[in-house]
Amino acid sequence: MEPILKVSNLTHTYGIGTPFQRSAVENMSFDVADGEFLGVIGHTGSGKSTLIQHLNGLLRPTSGQILLEGKDIWAQPKKIRDVRFRVGLVFQYPEYQLFEETVYKDIAFGPANMGKTGDALDRCVREAARLVGIRDDQLEKSPFELSGGQKRRVALAGVLAMEPRVLVLDEPTAGLDPAGRENLLANIRDYHRNKNGTVIMVSHSMDEVARTADRVLVLKSARVLMEGTPKEVFGRADELLSAGLDVPQITRVAMALKARGLAVDPAVYTVEDLEKQLLALRKGAEGC
Repeated sequence: MEPILKVSNLTHTYGIGTPFQRSAVENMSFDVADGEFLGVIGHTGSGKSTLIQHLNGLLRPTSGQILLEGKDIWAQPKKIRDVRFRVGLVFQYPEYQLFEETVYKDIAFGPANMGKTGDALDRCVREAARLVGIRDDQLEKSPFELSGGQKRRVALAGVLAMEPRVLVLDEPTAGLDPAGRENLLANIRDYHRNKNGTVIMVSHSMDEVARTADRVLVLKSARVLMEGTPKEVFGRADELLSAGLDVPQITRVAMALKARGLAVDPAVYTVEDLEKQLLALRKGAEGC
């Protein structure tokens, strides 16, 4: 099956011809399957933000291609606006971009610009609001009366209302308290599961990525360092740590237990996985 999104030999160089020339993304290639949840991790300066701004045409490649459903998004530059409706990008701290008088109008802004009106527009707004846990009675409130987490959900609903083929999230839980982070992640997981949507999420939280993503892409110094399932990627914890990246807390616990002589596999990334191993060790010890 053809991937919904294909990044092919992508390079983006800033300051070409100047002493400050540098490539923020260099010869990067990977595919995203339809309906996949891809987590993207990497330290500051690894190229994450530059990469995702190429996915909906906010940046144009210095070389290489972005293929959306098999077609180069820059094949017809005058139609790049249509690509931005099909690949919805939610920036970090998106609540700072809210500006309308009511929550309803803010969510409606994107689909209205796509040409939707009347019942079709109303359906998009209300369905997107439900997907992120915004109640009907909140739709007529000013977005500035809401909490930080609620504002974040309004901004996310504004992108979902455009019904994008691919949803790209840049650090969606940054700055939220633990309850707000978990609530927003639950909304994103529900959207992915119920809509079979394709989601690409950039995050500094290894735990969020480990618990949420189907596959993980690791960036380092403008290139792809590794990719694979969470188990495959976090099973290479020593490599990640030596590259200046973190690993899920439970992986660190497993590594510490192994270092103390316990026969555990450190390639775990959930509490449940480690619990199973420890229970098996206990059962084995009791059987001796």
